[in-house]
This record gives sequence, C-alpha cells and structure tokens, in this order.
Amino acid sequence: MATSLVVGGSSGLGRFIAEHLAEQGDDVIITSRNTKRAQEVAAEIGGTTRGLAVTLAQPATIAAALAGIDEVDNVVVTAFAPTPITLNDFDITAAIAAITVKLVGYTEVVRCLHGRMSEQAAVVLFGGLAKDLPYPGSTMVTTHNGGISALVKTLAVEIAPHRVNALHPGVVGDRPRWRDVPDHPAAGRTPTKRLVTMADVADATVFLLRNPGVNAHDLILDGGMSIT
Repeated sequence: MATSLVVGGSSGLGRFIAEHLAEQGDDVIITSRNTKRAQEVAAEIGGTTRGLAVTLAQPATIAAALAGIDEVDNVVVTAFAPTPITLNDFDITAAIAAITVKLVGYTEVVRCLHGRMSEQAAVVLFGGLAKDLPYPGSTMVTTHNGGISALVKTLAVEIAPHRVNALHPGVVGDRPRWRDVPDHPAAGRTPTKRLVTMADVADATVFLLRNPGVNAHDLILDGGMSIT
C-alpha cells in the first residue's frame, strides 16, 4: 500500500485527488490549516485516511507539522492563496502570503520529506494556466505559478532520483467555483469544446506520480485552450 500525502487535501481539487487516491487503495494523509477540519474531512473520505494541520504560509512550522510521517511514496501539493492582486491595487501583505505559500511553503514540504521518501517516491506541485495566460487580478498568481515551473527543475536535480513534476490546470469546469456557471465562456475557447474536469486533474496527477519516465516536466491540462 502506497502512502500519499495531499497538502491542501481538505477541499476543492486537493480533496478530490485525495479521494481518488484513497479509492485506489492508498494510505492517504490530507492537510488543512486547521486540525479539526483536516480530521473531519479525513473521516469523510474514510479508509485509512488521516488529517494533519499544516500552514504553508508559516514555513517555519512545517517541519514540526510533518514530523509524524515516517515514510511517503507520493507527495501532492495543491494549496494556494487565491487573493486577487493587481499592480494598481497592490496589497503587499497578501502578495507576500501568496508567494510564501506557493514557493517557500512548497519547497519546505519537499525539503522536510525528502529523507523519508520511499525509493520510487514522486512529487507533484500544482501551478496553473495563469502562468502563461494572465487574467485581471492574477499578478501574483501568474508570478508564483511561473515560479513553480522553475522550482520543479531545480528540485528534480536536488532530490534525484526522486521525480518532481508540475501540473498546470486551466479552468476546471466542475469545481465548486465554476460548476454552476452556465455556458462558461472558456469552454468555447478549447478545441475539445469542453472544460477540464476534476476527474481529468486527478487522472493527470496519478500519471505524473506513477510514470517513471516523466520528470522535471510542466504538464498543462487545459483542453488545448492555450493554442487558441
């Protein structure tokens, strides 16, 4: 049985991925910023799933928060700080938090667990299509998602032979944020005429975790939107 850690696994895409891994028989660990929330969601997912409190915005606390993990096979980091930020209305506190979570926090998770990764362990870090296609308010999102692309390259060298890849989803149509939006305009921009689904994202995550030939790679999952 593989042990899979999903940082940010108490809600949204992270929870869906955690559920998918649990259904495949993995021993899943999910995190939330709140212990009670993490444990409640872990109980809802069921099986051997357990919950931990991890706050990526406070990187100095991450090592202690992950101390109870003895060995890990799969590490998936999905958490982010989604506050809209523009240059004209620049919130320095929110900007620092966003960059800290995605770049410092993600790096610290990998650093802390590196010595406890099994022989075939792999890491998937989540970015997003905003790295290539900015939108209003994406100043820091675009910046840190671009940083994820660079981060996986250096981490793949530093923790070799363990693999590190990045997954960059586009608009995920059945996420709670979008599923009630009728005829989402982004659907018409994809050659497939459909939006990416959470099942697509989970499947892509498993591919990056399991396929030993894929390393230091940016996988864009957007239905081809980026070419239109």
